[in-house]
Amino acid sequence: MSRLLNLGSLNLDLVYRIEHPLRPGETVASQAFTRGAGGKGLNQSLAAARAGINVAHAGSVGQDGGWLVDFLRADGVDVSRITRREDVPTGHAVILVAASGENAIVLQGGANHTIDSSALDRMFEGFGPGDWFLTQNETSAVGAALRLAHEHGMRLAFNPAPMSATVLDLPLDLVDLLVVNETEAAALAGTEDPATALAELHARLPRTQIVLTLGAAGAWSSGPRGEARAVPPRVHVLDTTAAGDTFIGFLLASQMQGEALESGLQLACRAAALSTTRAGAAASIPTLTEVLSLTAPEAPTRG
Repeated sequence: MSRLLNLGSLNLDLVYRIEHPLRPGETVASQAFTRGAGGKGLNQSLAAARAGINVAHAGSVGQDGGWLVDFLRADGVDVSRITRREDVPTGHAVILVAASGENAIVLQGGANHTIDSSALDRMFEGFGPGDWFLTQNETSAVGAALRLAHEHGMRLAFNPAPMSATVLDLPLDLVDLLVVNETEAAALAGTEDPATALAELHARLPRTQIVLTLGAAGAWSSGPRGEARAVPPRVHVLDTTAAGDTFIGFLLASQMQGEALESGLQLACRAAALSTTRAGAAASIPTLTEVLSLTAPEAPTRG
């Protein structure tokens, strides 16, 4: 069975629940505070592992982040490629969650930004053709890692989050699966219309399967494996913090297990929807059994 190597962030999440999204210059009192495990990389590794595949996580933490390593290990993730630094703190995120479930996030990279090209060779030991490589835009050495994964004959999945100008300089033409939300798609394609952005990205990256996530409206995909759409079930939204990461982990797991694209999108939408009914980032990510127990949504409209 193929395996997944994820070079990704490991963050301490500092979560503040507030009544409504902040306006410029506004000060509000937090209704609740929690500290938890997070980082897009950690969340996506956890989601993929809970979806049933073999996952190895590569990354870096400070001396205050050992419990994040233990957190991943407890779910069966191979953590032997995570290094511990004495000179920098673990990355962290300040997350403001409104009563509506909307969130705003401020990131501090910390140890996530200490990964350099010299550390990559050890990360890729034992991986090759048939395996998958996943990364996001929350660590250093992303471009070098994508190129090295390609040299190893692996299939590449990329989530350009958080979006920045540096993404435009990455070797996106090497990527097999590109997952973007509406904001990321608009920045890459130069248009805010989702359908136009998806078509533009498909034309620009013809060998890449593009997946565009649309929140409550579901997900669209276009690429060499064809076109597909899926919609999530209706749920009571509490917190959307890790919904996108949950989607990616479950989608990638389904594709690695040989599932059809449309069924993989549907599974990922259901997993993401379930995660929004729970508070927190990593703590909100469901297991495959929990996702399969959800009532299936109506079939998506094709177009």
